[in-house]
Amino acid sequence: MSMAGNLRKVTSLGRVGGLRRVARLARRRPRVDLSHPARSPLGSSVVNCVSYRDGARVPGGGDLVDTVERVRKHGDGFVWLGLHEPTDQEFAGIAELFELHPLAVEDAIEAHQRPKLERYDETLFAVFKTVCYVEHEELTATSEVVNTGEIMVFVGEDFVITVRHGMHGSLGPLREELEADALQLAKGPAAVLHAIADHVVDDYLNVTDAVQADIDQVETDVFSQDGARTDPGRIYQLKRELLELKRAVVPLARPIEELSTRPIRVVSSEIQAYFRDVSDHLLRAKEQIAAFDELLNSILQAHLAQVTVAQNEDMRKITAWAAIVAVPTMVCGVYGMNFEHMPELHWTFGYPMVLGVISVACLVLYRGFRRSGWL
Repeated sequence: MSMAGNLRKVTSLGRVGGLRRVARLARRRPRVDLSHPARSPLGSSVVNCVSYRDGARVPGGGDLVDTVERVRKHGDGFVWLGLHEPTDQEFAGIAELFELHPLAVEDAIEAHQRPKLERYDETLFAVFKTVCYVEHEELTATSEVVNTGEIMVFVGEDFVITVRHGMHGSLGPLREELEADALQLAKGPAAVLHAIADHVVDDYLNVTDAVQADIDQVETDVFSQDGARTDPGRIYQLKRELLELKRAVVPLARPIEELSTRPIRVVSSEIQAYFRDVSDHLLRAKEQIAAFDELLNSILQAHLAQVTVAQNEDMRKITAWAAIVAVPTMVCGVYGMNFEHMPELHWTFGYPMVLGVISVACLVLYRGFRRSGWL
């Protein structure tokens, strides 16, 4: 059944009013890419809706209301509903069906949230920042290195709702991996939450490894023979992109710590052990980012020092040549004053002598500056 059919059924149950208009809005929106085999065409914002029991996928249609009712009737298993950038109208029926808190719903729709973990009655709401590395042939002062998105997760006793924002971070492959591990998936919605957190943090590590290659290239360029000519905008761009990565990684430490240490009803102690492993990986990503930040500061300081040294060398060369040019300027200035009584003014060899003195003085100065490294 289509998403419009799902929404009409919720209306017939008397849980949400005015959802026929929502269905019409959903049909007008561009559809999400459903080419991945783990996705099912349920609507413009719904990517997939599947129920699981004992770690196995329960066969059946895509009717959201029927799926939820079957799970709650049997009293075991859970529903995993995946959405991509839903509007508030499209999410209204779902929020009512699963009794989601309005504040969490608002955060899930608006996006642009910091990583966090909040508890609303029996529902857990988590926000993860997803990151991906943007491939580029050559790093420039305007290159985009890190692209970010968001995944919001609602976790209850018998449901998981994932809301994804951004063009990357698809959960289709993750769903397939979980479905291949029935023992892990049988542990319930908390196992899905752990898999998402682990997937997000693993992406952090992959991005930091890719960023390290860019930093190594910049470092090599700065300490090369022409390091002073390196564009400092590349270093600033890397620091800016690293800050974007830091905003995604650092705030997640506290939510992961809560999931791994504090008692939470929907997260069993068995799953908390898995979150401790995620916490270790997150700590590694944080340490790498901190090290990169310090390294970029050092590279920038070294580049500025190289520029200063190069400028000093240029000034010494200019000063040396100015001193050499000052000799003929002084001599010619003296003999250009047109006095009647000047030494050797009427001597036949006066002119060659003056040129010889100028040449010898300039040669002595040149050799002296060369020995001292000024030229």
